[in-house]
Amino acid sequence: MANQPEMSSNKNVWIIILVASLGYFVDIYDLIIFSIVRVKSFEEIGVSPADMRSEGEFVLNMQMGGLLIGGVIWGIIGDKFGRLKVLFGSILLYSLANISNGFVHDVMTYGIIRFIAGIGLAGELGAGITLVSESMHKSKRGYGTMLVATVGVLGAVLGYFISEQYDWRTAYFVGGGMGLLLLLMRVGALESGLFKTAEEKTVVKGKFSMLFTDKRRFKRYLYCLCIGLPIWFVVGVLVTQAPEIGKALHAPVVLSAGKGVLFTYLGISLGDLLAGLLAQVLKSRKKVVLLCQIIILVSSSWYLLSDGFSETKFIWLSFFMGLGIGYWATFVTISAEQFGTNLRATVATTAPNFVRGALIPSTMLYGVLVNHWGIITAAFMMIFLLSGIAIYALTQLEESFDKDLNYLEEE
Repeated sequence: MANQPEMSSNKNVWIIILVASLGYFVDIYDLIIFSIVRVKSFEEIGVSPADMRSEGEFVLNMQMGGLLIGGVIWGIIGDKFGRLKVLFGSILLYSLANISNGFVHDVMTYGIIRFIAGIGLAGELGAGITLVSESMHKSKRGYGTMLVATVGVLGAVLGYFISEQYDWRTAYFVGGGMGLLLLLMRVGALESGLFKTAEEKTVVKGKFSMLFTDKRRFKRYLYCLCIGLPIWFVVGVLVTQAPEIGKALHAPVVLSAGKGVLFTYLGISLGDLLAGLLAQVLKSRKKVVLLCQIIILVSSSWYLLSDGFSETKFIWLSFFMGLGIGYWATFVTISAEQFGTNLRATVATTAPNFVRGALIPSTMLYGVLVNHWGIITAAFMMIFLLSGIAIYALTQLEESFDKDLNYLEEE
């Protein structure tokens, strides 16, 4: 295309990938740190054991509410004012919120600050993936988004070890401090050339309602969301509820959800790396996501059929399930590639946060099925339902591997 903006220089591309990767690393650390330190922090601020589950759900839902609202806010800002403004603004907000979390002494304040942190955390991944995708050649951008996700999810591993070695307040201070240090590093990052080109045109940018006013565009957006549905069910239910599932499967010891999450995220990190590489080899993101759905179904079935299994086997199964759901970056990249420059950041930022939020109705349906069929059968039914929806949605999307991203969505 004659008028296509030039791709960023190699040096600038590497700077963009570095800051996006480290930003997502801090993002993941801060995203899951509450789940890791929940019990320790609640004990210190005086929450009774009987109230821990309900109070924990309150704080986690506050964070989730922030993510859902923040996804829309940052997406609109990214398309209207630039991807870099989202990266700078989001990291400043969630870094200050996490430092503030280290000073809380009651559940209400805890929840309010996690809500603010959630708003900040919502902008990081979508803006980073969008900026990387628009700054690299169309045949190689998968390598960039692969590196962002592979480095990023290791933040969960650091969160686990920091919480094991230090006080829970220190764990929050570490997260906030890393963010502020990263903010200083980002000064050298450059804005996307495609955004700059679109900025000069008189076209509507970042109008969230445009995703719903055109039937074909709405269906495209909905299908993008659907391909990510199984990811958070695996983490949020199959792994997080490991103690209950292990009991139903007659495990000889109480399974540790914390260890399960740790090894699941290790699997996700490797999975994101392999998914990115395989997409480059096959020149197809759709084939990779289909393969991941098969791995999810096989590994989840193995897990749910493992009667009397040991903690070691649970750890390995958590890792394999993590491999299957390690298409998170590919999912966000596909979403970004399906839409024009004037809506791309809105989609790439809202999609991952809406998929996280979709865990709420998924767990509600799961709860109904548990009451009728039991925990194991319900888990089977849900994972096959969600992967089935994801596979169907995948068939409805066009292959976007080498798609030219220099285009706009008409209102």
